[in-house]
Amino acid sequence: MADKNRQKSGVMRLDKFLGEMGHGTRSQIKDMAKRGRIQVNGQVAKATDLKICPDADQVTVDGALVGYAKMEYYMLNKPQGVVSARTDNHYETVVGLIGDALRQDLFPVGRLDVDTEGLLLITNDGEMAHNLLSPKKHVDKVYMARLSGTLPKDAAKRLEEGILLEDGTRTLPAKFEYAGEDKGQEVLLTIREGKFHQVKRMFEALGCQVVYLKRLSMGPLSLDPDLEPGEYRPLSEEEIRSLKDCRNQKKSD
Repeated sequence: MADKNRQKSGVMRLDKFLGEMGHGTRSQIKDMAKRGRIQVNGQVAKATDLKICPDADQVTVDGALVGYAKMEYYMLNKPQGVVSARTDNHYETVVGLIGDALRQDLFPVGRLDVDTEGLLLITNDGEMAHNLLSPKKHVDKVYMARLSGTLPKDAAKRLEEGILLEDGTRTLPAKFEYAGEDKGQEVLLTIREGKFHQVKRMFEALGCQVVYLKRLSMGPLSLDPDLEPGEYRPLSEEEIRSLKDCRNQKKSD
């Protein structure tokens, strides 16, 4: 049975496996092996070029079992004050918030400004990220914005036609609606691209300032209302399938 699992799952070098799972550089892993800290199926592994099957072999470091994940998917409710990056010299990062991550190659799918909250997908699935972010895929991103100032009466029409930004760039058509009873103060905006500070710049072009911004959804994935800012959870299998099956949406008339 083990041989069948090995053939099905494939093999990889022990040092590559441990490196991907965050147990150090190749030289550090080699040193751990020399010290007898690594075991494969209960036997001390001195050679880090040993070929293992992640799904069939049991690897431990200092007695702790090392799990393996080829792909990981997390939903994060990004808080303010955290940057959408893997590393940063000044701010805490969104990837650093994922304390249960097995892999070291996770990244945020798109960026939210440091003062923006809400849904952020953290994964290492590059193909999925490309499909969700490419304007050609027409994947909707829904934001709730709280504004200061007064929107012009033709705001919805102008947003739906595409806004001309201060640098001469015209945005793709966006869907606009009021979200609160006090019209003009809290709005929902649906866009299909992610230019730098795009939502803020769109409303600035209409004479308003965004004082609070939160992303509510991306394609079929909606922010879990049970997640407080800074909290996260793995995506369900159904959510992962829905993102992988996400197809081009028809443009609005």
